[in-house]
Amino acid sequence: MYKLETDKNTGINSTHLLCACVLLLTGVGLVTLYSSSYAFAQRFYENSYHFIRRQSVFGLVGIVLFFICTRLDLEKIRVLITPLVILAVVLCLLTLVPGIGVERNSASRWIKIGSATTYQPSELVKLALPMYLAHRLDKKKDSIEMNNSGIVLPVLITGIFFILIYLQNNFSTAIFIAFNALAVFFLAGLRLRYFFAAIIMMLPVSALLVFTKEHRVRRLLSFVKPEWDPLGAGYQVRSSLLAIISGGFLGKGIGQGTRKIASVPEIQSDFIFCAFAEETGFIGVLFFFILFSIFIIQGYRGAWRSSSVYKSLLAYGLVTMLASQALLNIAVVSGALPATGVPLPFFSSGGSALITTLVSAGFIVNVARNSGKKENVNNIDYGQSYDYFNSLENQDVR
Repeated sequence: MYKLETDKNTGINSTHLLCACVLLLTGVGLVTLYSSSYAFAQRFYENSYHFIRRQSVFGLVGIVLFFICTRLDLEKIRVLITPLVILAVVLCLLTLVPGIGVERNSASRWIKIGSATTYQPSELVKLALPMYLAHRLDKKKDSIEMNNSGIVLPVLITGIFFILIYLQNNFSTAIFIAFNALAVFFLAGLRLRYFFAAIIMMLPVSALLVFTKEHRVRRLLSFVKPEWDPLGAGYQVRSSLLAIISGGFLGKGIGQGTRKIASVPEIQSDFIFCAFAEETGFIGVLFFFILFSIFIIQGYRGAWRSSSVYKSLLAYGLVTMLASQALLNIAVVSGALPATGVPLPFFSSGGSALITTLVSAGFIVNVARNSGKKENVNNIDYGQSYDYFNSLENQDVR
């Protein structure tokens, strides 16, 4: 029996840092949403509080769920993971059912709940799939190292979710969850030849799927050659760049941005970061990156130190999901990648996304809070990809 030498206050400080980051990001996100959406909401809904009122309700529910999730016994709730995956599959299927699924802009990504409320099942997939993969790959870690029998079912479930989300005309989210699933497979010890084979297979398939829809081709062409359609497919990104540039070093001030009024369509959704950048400038953008970086580093640190393979993979998967989602959104808003429909965590309008983000953050804090508590660290098998990391960590064992 060995005991890791740790600072007694390390776990507490990490937990406090994570909670502070989550609450700050949520608060700043709500302020930014109101500032960016009130003009649009007044014009189209005759109520400047339309978006912020709804988001605040979901935010309150999400914060409550966040604190509940930080205290749950993650081992005991493993029995709920398979039902959660089944529920996610059923809800994704319901988006394709006429009368239940809600279609917007040729995409059926939502289901109707009541007369005025909708829910986006793909957001549940972002939570359910990492939980399922961590659960299954922990159980099958030995067979993953020896052969491929342990990954057949996880790969199948990932493929099912990919197809269902793609059928909703949500190609960007389908690709997003697939690549995040690959990250979890890699951390679980999937042999590199399988990992690279999956990527090589996905690239031509993805390219083929891109060219099956005209709007995807137009977005790609606008990205490669921005002047091709500056008032059409390239208008939103071009307007977003102008908003970011106009923010300068200090920004125009909260509520003082002008590009949000008419220049950037649907700015309260996937392009909300350009409104934040215009009003807070370089200083605000730097603050955002510092805050999000602390959240990512502390989340990964908690996953690293966890004595449970399942919890470690879960935290790694959820942190990677939130980090890659934020980076992908900002890359699109700044013109570094073609336009997609991936929202900015904690900021973009959408109750489904906000609740999923806060629940995911709650699980991340949960893992960090309980990391390093178990004393026996010699019998942990993290899989092939952890061998090097374990050798480094064992140098600190006394």
